[in-house]
Amino acid sequence: MSSDSVITALGFGKAADRAYHQVVGQSGRELVSIAQSVLRTPEELMRDLAPLVERGIAQVEDSRLFVLTPAEAVVRMVEISAESAAAAHARLEAVGRALPHLTASNVRPADGDVESVHPVDGEISSGGQPVELLAALIRGSTGDLLWLRPDQFRKPREDAMAQLVGEQVQRGRRSRAIYPVRALHEAADTLALRASVGEEIRLLPQLPTRMFIIGSTHVILPEPLGFVDEPRSLVRQRGWVEAMTLWFECLWEKASPLTSASQRGGDDMRTFLLQQLAAGAQDEQIARRLGVSLRTVRRRVADLMSELGAESRFQAGVEAAKRGWI
Repeated sequence: MSSDSVITALGFGKAADRAYHQVVGQSGRELVSIAQSVLRTPEELMRDLAPLVERGIAQVEDSRLFVLTPAEAVVRMVEISAESAAAAHARLEAVGRALPHLTASNVRPADGDVESVHPVDGEISSGGQPVELLAALIRGSTGDLLWLRPDQFRKPREDAMAQLVGEQVQRGRRSRAIYPVRALHEAADTLALRASVGEEIRLLPQLPTRMFIIGSTHVILPEPLGFVDEPRSLVRQRGWVEAMTLWFECLWEKASPLTSASQRGGDDMRTFLLQQLAAGAQDEQIARRLGVSLRTVRRRVADLMSELGAESRFQAGVEAAKRGWI
């Protein structure tokens, strides 16, 4: 009976296993050169390596192929399994929290329990022309425009919204938006455009949902919270709008302003990296949150430790705090 290799033992197929063992000793070389050495085209080789690329065991950067060693591959798969288990645990907890709503949705005040009942002011909608709807709501309102924008970077919609924001800023309104740090890499043009029309921009490592607050009268949220276009909740209920505004202000205080240095990947990016390290985040988590590669994170961590004269991440955190960097 033949024994499994590490790669097949981790659940990968024979094609991925064969390709892995052909290239692992050549990690760091040009992809084209590696493919030639194993008598394959780059496309054929990457097709076989696709399951490993999906799990972060192999990756191409700057036309070079990098492959984890068997030991590193095992660590990587254990981390993925741990993250999956944590996600499953979180989902189960969410289900547990939601169970009371299965009965609560059918509970109504009995006669005499309350004096009057009024419907919540708002609606859930789908379809239509969201840009035109937003434009009408914004132009017919007053007050600040407050945005959580984790992923809405698409054109041509983005150009139209930036023009609308600029129009309102010219009228004396403030538009404040919070973006995830990965937008520095994924949507640099969007950040530059919105900043150029007068929007005030701050950055957080990540955002939990989209949200848009119009003055003190409207809040627009995905239903349920998250990153979907529709259905969407348009709520005018005063208490809800005030609550979401308070939440936005809390996030705004924690966020870092967009600066020319952060757009170039400078001081603000260093601060975010230090904050993530201080929070105990792993390199893979940091890479996902900042929208950069794992190798980039490890290189920046190494550069930071060298700059701080630290021999460990803990020492780096202590020294960064002494310098007032975090």
